[in-house]
Amino acid sequence: MRHHTLSLTTLLLTGTVFAAAWPALAADVTPDRLVNADKEPHNWLMNHRTYDGQRFSPLARINKDNVKGLKLAYAVPLGGGAGNEYSVATPLVEDGFLYVTDSWGVLYKIDVSGGDVGRIVWRMDPKQERQQRNRGAALWGNLVITGAGMEPARMIATDKETGKVVWETSFPDTPNVAFTSAPLAIKDKIIFGAANGDQGVRDWIGALDAKTGKRLWLKYTIPAPGEPGSETWKDKNNAWQTGGGAIWVTGTYDPATNQTIWGTGNPVPMFDPFYRPGDNLYTNSAISYDPDTGNMNWFFQFTPGDMWDYDEAGTHILIDSVVAGQSRKLITHSARNGFLYTMERGSGAMVVAKPYMDNVNWTKGIDQKTGKPVDYDPNKDIQTYAGVGNLNPTDPLKKVCPSQAGGNNYWPSSFSPSTKLLYIPALTACVTVAIDREKHNKERGWNGGLSTTTERFESNLTAVDPISGEIKKSVHLRYPNYSGTVVTGGGLVFLALLDGTVAAFDDTTLDELWKVNVGSGFSAPPMTFEVNGKQYVAIVSGPSTAARSRLINTPELREQRHATVLYVFGL
Repeated sequence: MRHHTLSLTTLLLTGTVFAAAWPALAADVTPDRLVNADKEPHNWLMNHRTYDGQRFSPLARINKDNVKGLKLAYAVPLGGGAGNEYSVATPLVEDGFLYVTDSWGVLYKIDVSGGDVGRIVWRMDPKQERQQRNRGAALWGNLVITGAGMEPARMIATDKETGKVVWETSFPDTPNVAFTSAPLAIKDKIIFGAANGDQGVRDWIGALDAKTGKRLWLKYTIPAPGEPGSETWKDKNNAWQTGGGAIWVTGTYDPATNQTIWGTGNPVPMFDPFYRPGDNLYTNSAISYDPDTGNMNWFFQFTPGDMWDYDEAGTHILIDSVVAGQSRKLITHSARNGFLYTMERGSGAMVVAKPYMDNVNWTKGIDQKTGKPVDYDPNKDIQTYAGVGNLNPTDPLKKVCPSQAGGNNYWPSSFSPSTKLLYIPALTACVTVAIDREKHNKERGWNGGLSTTTERFESNLTAVDPISGEIKKSVHLRYPNYSGTVVTGGGLVFLALLDGTVAAFDDTTLDELWKVNVGSGFSAPPMTFEVNGKQYVAIVSGPSTAARSRLINTPELREQRHATVLYVFGL
């Protein structure tokens, strides 16, 4: 590990900090402010807005009655250094200033206090060697913390007033990892995950001292021989060394029990279970960690021995509810494998597991007590489940639903405490997956096979009761949603599609109430904030490479071009 801290004296010598500016310095983002982020509904202080990951904003100035009058307030172009730039980042907003990253890891501070224009205050360019996914920033103290680079990957803290780097920490002892999730600030620590698992990387979760960038702890998601869980890697290939388990979507945190819950990625090679027989812990799992020590509290694995890339890195949302007359602290997760799981927050014990899609065929169902697939056999090294895995290369290919992209994936679902419903954006296509037992090395790639489809990738917006698993309403959308949802106190669900549509839906009927098409697709989530008593909805355009690949069977968008632009809408 390398970390470097720049002193205040150094910053002053650069001439970029002026004494006259000090009285106007923004308040520090303290741990107390983050725990009580709901008390600042005008702001969006962390990736999911609040630690519970609900992506619910109580703002209601934009509502069902007036949303039809929503229009573009202003736009701010980002990037511009190369072609095919994109964004997967959720903007943060604090008291009239917006912070967002692009695919070069560049961090922007944008003044949005005027309401009619966004002005870039500064840019922090980490000089990244190539584009990669970057899901945004964390605020802590007077710092904005982001990930960047891959050779080696770095965590960077930038002074939010000056745009100057305060500390930078790299991890040369774990080469080839990437930091693609927005970090999560918890107390005096920055928690973040290592990704790039599909390239044959053993991934991990770690913590840094927020003030200095010093490494505090690091815990691998793939156990080494002799560690708990290592018995689930039954191969002779040392697959644990390259086994994946990436952490690439920001976790959630429960201050009351001091546990942080993060989802982990698929085993590698993703499609070939013969190279890595066994359940392959702790891939495809929800894991509860103690943020102070990194010790694991509990875990739950969704799809043991996964052969369809059904990783579960997506958000595990914290909700409070009443079950059978008793108040319960729960977690709900719209899984990539097509099922909604709700479980006990303290243990991962199952409350309900029901499909939120109508075409799931990889398993015959989920055991409601254990949460495991009913066709899971703990005595098998290679699972067969419902028999749609193409385990014999000489057999005809079988269609598996959902596709390897999901279902829901990294694009977030949202939960409304008003309606008590979860709003799930899900892809609808199925695929065939062919195993290639030569594709499990650096030279040939680590995917272990190939997925193909002749179907269009389209999407559903589905409202589900996370306690009963009952689907209350679902509407079909002609284009993929790689963006996610946000739900508001105004009774609105906002989303964006790959054809360039941004839209608002009624949170009860799912009727479409407003939409606009900006021409460029989206793979970044929408969010909302308020300045000077006026509410805005913000989102960054520019679909990622993975998102654009879902348009392979959408001929009308074949010549679509894209731009990375921050769009802000208001009444």
